Amino acid sequence: MNQETTGQARPLSPHLQIYKPMLTMMMSIVHRITGAALYFGTLLFVWWLVAAASGPGAYAWVEAIYGSILGQLILFGYTWALVHHLLGGLRHFVWDTGHGFELDKVEWMARATLAGSVAITVLLWIIGYAVR
Repeated sequence: MNQETTGQARPLSPHLQIYKPMLTMMMSIVHRITGAALYFGTLLFVWWLVAAASGPGAYAWVEAIYGSILGQLILFGYTWALVHHLLGGLRHFVWDTGHGFELDKVEWMARATLAGSVAITVLLWIIGYAVR
């Protein structure tokens, strides 16, 4: 049977244009994006390690790239993606234990993940520059 024979309209699948964007939905999307970004960042980390093992010339070249403004912005973004993905994973771990499903706690944990990832990233970079 099809729509013509039954006379009934087929149901539409839900999609992003139907849903009202909520913080938890956006955090889920960002968690997936940061997970994908970590693949790129890991390649940057491997490139740095290979350069360090290749000798002073290769290491200096990679350090010059990473030390540029664009390089610093990319590394800052990688740091944020790493921290945000970690905190999102911890949030999911709490849910896996059966806790934090109350609506107010879900919203609080989403906000804490976002604020915490920014604060920890900035703190790590401040400490990094202070030690350097």
